[in-house]
Amino acid sequence: MKKFDLKKIAVLAAAGFIATSSFAQSTKTGSVEGTTPFGAETQYRTWSVGLNAGLLNQSNIFGFNRDGFDKLEHTLGYSAYIKKQISPSFGLKAQYFGGKVSGINESAAATDVSKFDTKMPWSAAISGEWTLANTNWRFFNSFIKPYFAVGLGAMNFETMTTVGTTESTAESQTKLYVPADFGFKFAVAKGINLDLGYQLNWANQDFDGVTGGQYKSDLFSYAHAGLEIALGNGSKPALNNSNPVATLVSDVNKKYDDLKADRDALAAANLLLAADLLKVNEELKDDDGDGVANKFDKCPNTPAGVKVDGAGCPLPEMKNETKVIEKIVITEEDKKVVDEAIKNLEFDLSKSTIRPSSYPSLNRVAELLIEKNFSLKLAGHTDNTGSLQLNLRLSKERAESVKAYLVSKGANASRIEATGYGPNQPIATNATAEGRQQNRRVEFTLF
Repeated sequence: MKKFDLKKIAVLAAAGFIATSSFAQSTKTGSVEGTTPFGAETQYRTWSVGLNAGLLNQSNIFGFNRDGFDKLEHTLGYSAYIKKQISPSFGLKAQYFGGKVSGINESAAATDVSKFDTKMPWSAAISGEWTLANTNWRFFNSFIKPYFAVGLGAMNFETMTTVGTTESTAESQTKLYVPADFGFKFAVAKGINLDLGYQLNWANQDFDGVTGGQYKSDLFSYAHAGLEIALGNGSKPALNNSNPVATLVSDVNKKYDDLKADRDALAAANLLLAADLLKVNEELKDDDGDGVANKFDKCPNTPAGVKVDGAGCPLPEMKNETKVIEKIVITEEDKKVVDEAIKNLEFDLSKSTIRPSSYPSLNRVAELLIEKNFSLKLAGHTDNTGSLQLNLRLSKERAESVKAYLVSKGANASRIEATGYGPNQPIATNATAEGRQQNRRVEFTLF
C-alpha cells in the first residue's frame, strides 16, 4: 500500500492555489443574462458563506489508510466557511471545521489501541475550490455543478485511546492537516446552492493515538450536506452560479439581432428614398420642354420654340416693336425695390406657396420689370435639413412660384429665369437656427 506524505500534499496544494488564482484573475468572465462577456467583477456577487453538517468517520469509501479501525463509528461533524469567487470556475474559501471522530479496531491485540475518540474543538483551513462544469451550456445559471476543493490548515484535537480496558487521554495538539472535498452543488434559488459533498482529511499521525503505524498520516472522512448563500446586492447574479459559454452565446446573438435590425431599418429607408426620388422626378418633369414643369404648366404640349409665360402658355406676339434699349441702367432705387422684395418674401412651411404678406413688395418688382424692361434671375436656396433631392425640388418650386406671380402681374416671362440650387450655395452656417434661416431664401438679380 502506498504511503501518504502530509508535507508533500500540503506543498502541492499551496502550489495549485497560486497557479489557479493567477490564471483566474486574468481570464475572468461573466455568464448571467444582463452581464457581458469578460465584464468587470462588479457585475456580480463574489462573496458567499456556507454552513453544513454531516457524518464523521475514521473509515472511508476508498478503503485505504484505515490502520485497522474498520468498524464504522458515525459521529456528528459541522463546518462553516466564507468564500471569495475569483472566476466562475474557481474560488478561495476559509473554512472552520469541528466535531468528533471515533474508530474501533476489533482485531487489536491486548496491548494495542482498540478504540479511539478524537475531539476537534476547531480547525481552520484555506482551500481552493474548482467548479468542473455546468450540466447544460444553454443555461445562464448553472443548475448542477460538480466541484472539488483542496486546502491546507491547522487542526486542534484531543485524543482518548483505549488499550484493553485502560483509557487514557493525550494532551491537546494543534497540527497541520489537508482537507480534500468533492461533490455537487444544486442551485435551488437565486444565489442559494444546496451543497452535497464528501471530504477526506489527512491529519497528523497522532490523530488516532497510534504512533509508528503503517501510514505517515491519519485519514478520516466527512460526508456532509448544507447551504451556500451568496452575499451582497440581490439584484446582481452570483459569480459562482454563472455560465461563461451561455453569456458569450447570448452576447453574440444580441449583437446579431441588433445588426439585423439596423440592416432592416436601412433597407426600409432606402425604399422610402427611392420612392421620394421617383416623386421628385415626376413633379419636375417637363414634357413639352418649354421650361415650365408639368405641375405649373397650364398649357401643356406647347410647340417647340414658342415663348411662354410663367404658366407655360404662349405669349402674344409683339407687333411693331420699335422700342430699343441700348443701355440698361440699374439705379440704387431699383436695387432697393428688389432688396425689399427679398426681405419680405415668405412661403408656407416646407411649401412653395407665397404668403399674401409678400404680395405688395413683389408687385413693385413686377412694375419695375414692366417699366424698365429689366431681366431678372431668381435663384432658390434652402438649408441642409432633409434630403438633397427634396431640397432641390423645393428651391426650384419656390423660384418658379415667384416667376409665376410676377408674370401674372404682367412681367415678361421670357426675361425671368428661375433656378433652384437647394442647399448647395449656403451664405451662413447650417449649424445654427439663425444660419439656416438665412440660407432659406430666393435671390433676385436684375440685369
